[in-house]
Amino acid sequence: MSDENLQPVFQIQRVYLKDMSLEQPNSPSIFLEQEAPAIEVSLDVGAESIAEGIYESTVTITVTAKVKDKVAFLVEGKQAGIFEARNIPADQMDPLLGIGCPNIIYPYLRANIADVISRAGFPPVHLAEINFEAFYQQRAQAMAEAAAAAPAN
Repeated sequence: MSDENLQPVFQIQRVYLKDMSLEQPNSPSIFLEQEAPAIEVSLDVGAESIAEGIYESTVTITVTAKVKDKVAFLVEGKQAGIFEARNIPADQMDPLLGIGCPNIIYPYLRANIADVISRAGFPPVHLAEINFEAFYQQRAQAMAEAAAAAPAN
């Protein structure tokens, strides 16, 4: 049987919390502050092949909350998923791993981060939806610009 007759396969094998950390460097005094903290969020995604047709996709979010110049808390979470992807056209694999898989695992990470922040004694931070397609395009453009700016050897 030729590869052309094989149906594409895409399945979630497992979704799991790969890493979670919480720092509260100014507790308990930070709880006495009346001012609402300023929230800063950073995002990263990654993907790697772990076996033939099996890939791990990750989404990492870092949430930093500051009151004035003091860090109230810093939470970093990495949610991961193992996905089976076979007979997918080569030009569709990178967008699948960079857009499709993060869209599946991000809701789990949002919930885990809100839970950790609540358990730390702070009001939960509900992260906004993320347009992973726009994020993917921005990263691709930044990588292309960096490659164009690099001196040719």
